[in-house]
Amino acid sequence: MNAMRLAVLTGCVAFVLAGCASPPQADVDAVNAALDSAQQAEASEYAPESFAAAQDAKAQLDAELKAQEDKFALMRSYSKATELAGAAKAAAEKAAQDAASGKERARAEASQLITEAQTAIDEAKAALDKAPRGKGSQADIDAMKADLAGTETALAEANSAMAAGQYLQAKAKAEAAKTTATNVKTSVEQAIEAVKSARNR
Repeated sequence: MNAMRLAVLTGCVAFVLAGCASPPQADVDAVNAALDSAQQAEASEYAPESFAAAQDAKAQLDAELKAQEDKFALMRSYSKATELAGAAKAAAEKAAQDAASGKERARAEASQLITEAQTAIDEAKAALDKAPRGKGSQADIDAMKADLAGTETALAEANSAMAAGQYLQAKAKAEAAKTTATNVKTSVEQAIEAVKSARNR
C-alpha cells in the first residue's frame, strides 16, 4: 500500500515538475510580436541603437531557452527565461517608440534641409549671374553651372524621397545639394572679390 502511494506521489511530483518546466511560449510569442512591430516601425533605420538592444535581449532569451532545452526534463526551469522575455519585450517596445520619434525628427530635419537647399541653390544661381567673365573664366563658370544642375537633380530626388516617407534619404540628398550650392556661391563670391582686389591695385 505504501509502495503504491509512493508511486502515485512520485508520479504526481513528476507531472508537476514537467508542467513547471514548460517553456513560456506566450511570453516568447509576445517578444516576437514586439520585435515585428519594431521592424515595421523601421527601428533599424530610425532607432538603430534601441533596435540592436532589443535584438541582443532576444538573443539572450534564445540562449537561455536553448540552455534549458539541453537539460534533463525534470531539471529544467524557465523562471529566468520568463524574466528575460519580459526584458526583451520591453526593449522591443522601446525600439518601436524610439523609431517613431526618430522618424518624426528625421522628417522635420529633411523638410528644413530641403528648404535650405532650395534657398542655397537660388542664391548660387544669382551669384553665378554676377560672376566675372573674362579670359579663362568660362570653363569655371560652366563647371559651376553643371554643379548647380546636379544640385537641382539631388533636390528633386530629395523631394521624391520625402513624399515616399524615406526621410533619411531625403535628408542626405538635401544636405548634399545644400553643401554643393553653398560651395558654388562661395567660389563665385571669392572670384568677384579677387577681381575687385586686382582692379584696386
